[in-house]
Amino acid sequence: MASNLDTVTQRLTTVKLEDKPAIIFVNNATAIAELVDSLDGPPTVQPSIFIDLEGVNLSRHGTISIMQVYYLPIKCTYLIDVYTLGDKCFSTPGRNGRTLKEILESDSVTKVFFDVRNDSDALHGNYQIKLAGIHDLQLMELSTRSFSRRCVNGLSKCIERDAPLSIQERLAWVQTKESGLRLFAPEKGGRYEVFNERPLPDAIKFYCAQDVQILPRLWDYYDGKMGQKWREKMIAASKARVQSSQSATYNGKGRHMALAPTGW
Repeated sequence: MASNLDTVTQRLTTVKLEDKPAIIFVNNATAIAELVDSLDGPPTVQPSIFIDLEGVNLSRHGTISIMQVYYLPIKCTYLIDVYTLGDKCFSTPGRNGRTLKEILESDSVTKVFFDVRNDSDALHGNYQIKLAGIHDLQLMELSTRSFSRRCVNGLSKCIERDAPLSIQERLAWVQTKESGLRLFAPEKGGRYEVFNERPLPDAIKFYCAQDVQILPRLWDYYDGKMGQKWREKMIAASKARVQSSQSATYNGKGRHMALAPTGW
């Protein structure tokens, strides 16, 4: 029975991966410039840029390997090769002279992260990027609760509970997640350095892409439940998280990371 279920799951995964939005691997200056041109549009009411990072010891003390950017208007996922390009990812201008660094630091361009803290720590510590215009989905989920707000949830729990996915999509999500974890999670026999392998293994590529592709659905779900008071509180707390992550005393590991902001 188990082998039959595995076979069905693999078939469903193959179908959904083929149906997923386009994935573009960005690993040269020309591709960075084209990406910046795509993202450098007029401000929108609903966020159009959703971001996640992968790396080795993702923090000011570690490295960024991949930046995943999902651009909603064209339903495209960009996997930016930060490991190879380094600062060129953020300093290469598009046609209008804007850079990815400027977009990330623009308060008028909303960017959505899930738990921005360690991503911000890594971007600021390695590339002096001061994020602005952030909606933190972890705080959006916290804002919409009708039960205890003492602790925050992780992304997997939010996807399992709240993402409007079909049964096929959920099976595909689980399979893709497990395939990626087996390659990079030490407790499953993997190693984080796999994010720095080139060419990037397909299992890692799909793992990197799939969560960021689900973020817009979570944003829609939580935004639909959130009143204006909590929306303003979420935006202020997202900004405070960024500022805290840039401080000299910031520590992105420990039980304190699971606690809600003070006063929530």
